[in-house]
Amino acid sequence: MNAQTQNLSAAARMPPSRRVGLDRLTIQNEKLRATQRRFAYPTVLLPTLGLAIAAVEVAAGLVGAMEVTLALAMYAVTMLGNTVGLHRHLTHRAFSAHPWVRAVLAVLGSMTAQGPVINWVANHRRHHGNSDQPGDPHSPYVNQGGPSGGWRGFWHAHFEWMFDGEITNAVLFAKDLLRDPVIVRINRQYLFWVTLGLVLPAVIGGWWAGSWFGAFQGFLWGGLVRVAMNQHAAWSISSFAHLFGSRPYDTGAHEQSRNLALLALPILGEGWHNNHHAFPNCAVVGFEWWQVDPSAWLIRLLERCGLVWDVKGVPPAELRRQKLRRPAGARA
Repeated sequence: MNAQTQNLSAAARMPPSRRVGLDRLTIQNEKLRATQRRFAYPTVLLPTLGLAIAAVEVAAGLVGAMEVTLALAMYAVTMLGNTVGLHRHLTHRAFSAHPWVRAVLAVLGSMTAQGPVINWVANHRRHHGNSDQPGDPHSPYVNQGGPSGGWRGFWHAHFEWMFDGEITNAVLFAKDLLRDPVIVRINRQYLFWVTLGLVLPAVIGGWWAGSWFGAFQGFLWGGLVRVAMNQHAAWSISSFAHLFGSRPYDTGAHEQSRNLALLALPILGEGWHNNHHAFPNCAVVGFEWWQVDPSAWLIRLLERCGLVWDVKGVPPAELRRQKLRRPAGARA
């Protein structure tokens, strides 16, 4: 048992009086938890079914430029809604935005089918407040307060955590969004936005190919396959980017976020995860010139257009200071 597991095991054995705070992190309602689980199954299984059908089509040589274009284009715009909108703007308030930009980003983020806006933000803020410790909803090192690890920890962090049925307390973690009428409305219309994200590529595919088969291909590749890509990209941050990669910044004794360059471009800059955990309110997470961060490029473009402002950064001196604070002998 390594030091990380020992620490987590000790935390899991805290007396009830010490764990009252952890109980408040989630809503203790079994009916709602059961509903959450029922939503988790189609959320995971339907895109997986789409991937299976797509694999058959690839083997049969039925995939052309239309399918690839729709999958990549829909992935790019919806993933930017997730990384720039749900993550950096709504969760961490890394910049301020014009109301319609805020709404469009929230809608695009909803199309990734990772849960309603407010639920997504509450989960992510809870993760940051308890990263890799009891209370973290998707850590590979802890599962429902107890120590975890290995393949079981990996699968829990990647997607299994959604089947726990836990509902993060949005009143505790996302009170600001509950007071925003536009975001509340988008949150309530979550299933509509997910459906729209499937219908739009079907319409484009039908128009492009001039056939019902083209519409089906658009639905499959720009819809289901693209959602699967969205999901596994986001889930990889919770699993791979807390297990593999470098740790140039000190984020605490228990927290295990890592920079994983292989994820940087596919997840539009989010692969610099240790950078992000060190400075979570920073709009740019690619601190070095070679650390590609397409999400930050979009934020800077919107800033030049006057559509976003108060873009938060980190002074170079603070970056150097945070590096120097890393414990002696700590793993990179």
